[in-house]
Amino acid sequence: MNQLLNTTILAASEGGEEGGGSFLVEPGLGLMIWTLIAFGITLFVLAKLAFPKIGEALDKRQRAIEESIDLADRTKQEAEELLAEYRQRLTEARQQADEIVARANKAAETNQRDSLEQARQQREDLLAQTRRDIESETRRAIQEIRNEVADLTVLATEKVTRKTLTADDQRRLVEEALADLDFDALAGEGKAR
Repeated sequence: MNQLLNTTILAASEGGEEGGGSFLVEPGLGLMIWTLIAFGITLFVLAKLAFPKIGEALDKRQRAIEESIDLADRTKQEAEELLAEYRQRLTEARQQADEIVARANKAAETNQRDSLEQARQQREDLLAQTRRDIESETRRAIQEIRNEVADLTVLATEKVTRKTLTADDQRRLVEEALADLDFDALAGEGKAR
């Protein structure tokens, strides 16, 4: 590489000594004018034909970029609004779910309380009915015992006296026998059982 550089410098110095010189190092005035004229014509043609189309393309591209940015901003704003609305609806849904759960719990507690109250009332009604049945059966049993005692008393009296008693005698003997028996105590023993 160093040798190539040396050869180039040597060739340039030899050319300068012969007087021909390089046209790049010593440009001629005519070449310079034609270059400027060609540059001016090219600039004029570019200014009339190419630059307006390039400018339009750049303006169009700039508008498209601005519209894309505006669209992106609108889309972002809409997305933020939708997100806010979604969050609000989610919060409302959670509140409604909490309210539904609270109402369900309250309804379950009320239902349980009502069921317990109804069961208690049915138990009390059943106990009251059972007591009434027991009292009725006790009264019926006592009445049967009275009738049995009365019949036995009449039979025993007839056997002892060996005569038939009149209706008044029978009634008086039955009442005396019944007076000796404590039927309330019998009814109390039945209740205690």
